[in-house]
Amino acid sequence: MKATPLYQAASHSWLMFGRDEGKPEKIIDTNQYLVKGKGQAVLLDPGGTELFSPMLAAILQHIDLQELTTLFASHQDPDIISSLGLWDKALPGATLHAPWLWEGFIRHFGMSNIKYQGIKDEGGEIRLNDISLKLVPAHYLHSSGNFHVYDPQAKILMSGDVGAALEKAGAPIFVEDFGSHIKHMEYFHRRWMPSNRAKANWIARVKELNIEIMAPQHGRLFKGEAVAEFLEWFAKLDVGIAT
Repeated sequence: MKATPLYQAASHSWLMFGRDEGKPEKIIDTNQYLVKGKGQAVLLDPGGTELFSPMLAAILQHIDLQELTTLFASHQDPDIISSLGLWDKALPGATLHAPWLWEGFIRHFGMSNIKYQGIKDEGGEIRLNDISLKLVPAHYLHSSGNFHVYDPQAKILMSGDVGAALEKAGAPIFVEDFGSHIKHMEYFHRRWMPSNRAKANWIARVKELNIEIMAPQHGRLFKGEAVAEFLEWFAKLDVGIAT
């Protein structure tokens, strides 16, 4: 499991875990994000059951397990949180922040010890001592209860399935040529994003944020001008099409 540093400061840091070349062939490749503060850390969209062992091994190269006090699930999909039952045994005192709407479904993955902290529709925050991560509503993109994570200090937006691309595990970390990257994203966004109205609401909300890196759950990350290029492209894209 490859670890890529995204941000490093005295207060906290961001690491991306992904490009798992050992994953089963028919399992979609995913990006997981660790935000490490002073003595506390949160794992964003921890991944599927098959990723638990490589993720645990990778994380332990950077933090002690007791520092991992918090998990976050942007929505209910198995590629995001089906590993919950295993984390529940490894982190019995942790808290999971996830949409209130999906609690009855997410608990099916196994949750006897971890505390479920439901996120209200309007959003909220995750605190790591002095660090505040903002939970940004992203409803219907693509889940009816869905949130993204924004770090105003690092200027990183973890954007879940928005910006996702379906590529092989060996793809580059960052988008280098936006125009040539569109072919990896277009069908996914047209089919999986059901609402142009929800899309427009999200774009308006996100344009108010100062974003240097947009980090989706699949595929390459957007940095600098590529963030604006994505927002412009997404605004024009007609979504919710099943043909």
